[in-house]
Amino acid sequence: MSRHAFEAHDHQDCIADAVAAAERLCAERKLQFTQVRQRVLEILLSEHKAMGAYEILDHLRAEGLGSQPPVAYRALDFLTKHGLAHRIERLNAFIACTHLQNAHAPAFLICRSCERVVEAESDPVGGELGRAAAQAGFVIERTVREAEGLCPACAGAAPHAAGDRTASA
Repeated sequence: MSRHAFEAHDHQDCIADAVAAAERLCAERKLQFTQVRQRVLEILLSEHKAMGAYEILDHLRAEGLGSQPPVAYRALDFLTKHGLAHRIERLNAFIACTHLQNAHAPAFLICRSCERVVEAESDPVGGELGRAAAQAGFVIERTVREAEGLCPACAGAAPHAAGDRTASA
């Protein structure tokens, strides 16, 4: 993950590359990557913001691809089940996976100001959590790591915000 993930950019090529990677992954696994599933992935890729199922459904409805909640939920279930998207627990929303090329334990950096979300990679087994699990004889199968704070742009707009929050703690 780079710092540039929080910066504004034209990411049409990023979307096309991610959709192509998803198509390859589905073909390798013999999964059906339907038009609705692909469109939901494209919608999630269109912004670096987590989106709720009803927000996605609004897009699908406007495009004539479905108007009932199960349409969006089924597509999201498929995408998350096969690692093409992740659920952001704190926001009850979804974001496209940006690390399709490898198995990973994602960590999410959520800007509390602009609501952008960036996926980073973490190593729960090798870190403090992994050591605690090993000491307890516990085998980690899944982790959810979400950090809330300010992205570089929002932190720059309010440089005293982090200090104010720390001072009042």
